[in-house]
Amino acid sequence: MTRPLRFGVLGCADIARRRMLPAMASARDIELAAVASRSAATAARMAAPYGCRAVTGYEALLADGAVDAVYVPLPAALHATWVEAALLAGKHVLAEKPLTCDPGRTRELLALADRRGLVLRENVLFVHHRQHTVVRRLVAWGAIGRLHSCHAEFTVPAPAEGDIRHDPALGGGALWDVGPYPVRAAVHLLGPGLRVAGAVLSAAPGRAVDVAGAALLRRDDGVTASLHFGIDHAYRSRYELCGSTGRITVDRAFTPAADHRPLIAIERASGTRTLRLAADDQVANCLTTFGAAVRARRAGRPQDADHHRDLLAQADLLSAVRRSTPPL
Repeated sequence: MTRPLRFGVLGCADIARRRMLPAMASARDIELAAVASRSAATAARMAAPYGCRAVTGYEALLADGAVDAVYVPLPAALHATWVEAALLAGKHVLAEKPLTCDPGRTRELLALADRRGLVLRENVLFVHHRQHTVVRRLVAWGAIGRLHSCHAEFTVPAPAEGDIRHDPALGGGALWDVGPYPVRAAVHLLGPGLRVAGAVLSAAPGRAVDVAGAALLRRDDGVTASLHFGIDHAYRSRYELCGSTGRITVDRAFTPAADHRPLIAIERASGTRTLRLAADDQVANCLTTFGAAVRARRAGRPQDADHHRDLLAQADLLSAVRRSTPPL
């Protein structure tokens, strides 16, 4: 029997505390080995509920031979530096989205991981939820006829004052925080070949970052995706696929709780049919998939091609949205 994958956590962000650490602690094939912070007290508070080691300083965790992989929930602008350091230290890496804010840098890090025989993945959780597999199968089976368009939206209420999402130096703003969700949904549901036809980012009085954005993507065959995102809005998490004979709608698409039973609505001229699916835990699924990728790498059978393709498509589209909109 192989030993569990020993994870260290590089930072004490809210998503680590709320979602990732509890999932790691309960995962069958993962051992939560250590939590690192620049503050010894913060590391101790984060590690205490799980009985794992508290480490002071990120460098100390990367030097720890009892850690196989690291999870990086640091601010977006710090990802590239610490992901590279982790890879050079021989650690597999699961990093929060976006992996970097520069597609060229993303490519460099993926190439470095490949050269060193390591797994590097971006922590986009929703793609691991089974509801989206059901949606893609329905489209493939012709449930809504010929696919014409995708409409995806992810908006959240404004962060508190002083939150890092208000700081441009740390990679703040709506594009990098919530923009990856609808962009990745378009990539996941429509496949390769998307490009930005138009985009806009919007600021707000007193803010140095974008708080909202919209983008129109298209494929050469005319299929389009209209995307909306924001961090000063009522909560919205949904997408809709429109075809020649019907449409599919998924609500609570991006951040469903583990006990949420998804409802997929299929609307056609004859009426609307709803599919109530079993609950699924996308966080646990993500960790399971990551562990499987590490085992496959160790066995000389890398399984990263699809992830890398979609990650790079997402990175290129986010960068194109940034380039195509006037400076704030």
